This record gives sequence, structure tokens and C-alpha cells, in this order.
Amino acid sequence: MRLWRRRRISTPGLTCNEVVELVTDYLEGCLDAPTRARFETHISLCDGCSEYIEQLAKTRALVGALHEEHLSEPARHRLMSAFHDWREQGP
Repeated sequence: MRLWRRRRISTPGLTCNEVVELVTDYLEGCLDAPTRARFETHISLCDGCSEYIEQLAKTRALVGALHEEHLSEPARHRLMSAFHDWREQGP
């Protein structure tokens, strides 16, 4: 998988930075119709953003398929420690 590199382009309606800000809502189907249309216009014209969204969608699908029983005890412990530290420090 190639790493996505942020290229700033502007298409009618949205910039790459705006696409990055809206991508979660897009993948969850939460954008209103006009915003979704502008989003889809941008990704149809911007290879970088299109690839970024594909990578995120694949990552979400793979992570969503993981279950606690798939993790070794050391891996589970490391994840739980990381989440605990994150909560203590704040985002």
C-alpha cells in the first residue's frame, strides 16, 4: 500500500484539507446531499484524496473485523495501556 501524500488542490466546492476534515462523516454516510456531492466531485478529480479515502476505508474494514480473542495477551495489554495513557493525557 502506498502512503498518501497530502497534495493541496482545489476543485469546485472543496479543498483537499476540507476533504480530510469530512472523510469520517463521508464514510459513515452522515454528509448532507449538497456536501456529499461536492465531496464526491473533489475525489473524482483528485487522485491523492481518492487514494486516501480508499486506504481509510480498507483500514476501517480490517480494524472492524478484529475481535478481542484475536489478540495475544501481550498485544491486548499494550493496547489497553496505550488507551489508558491517551485518556490520562487527553487527545
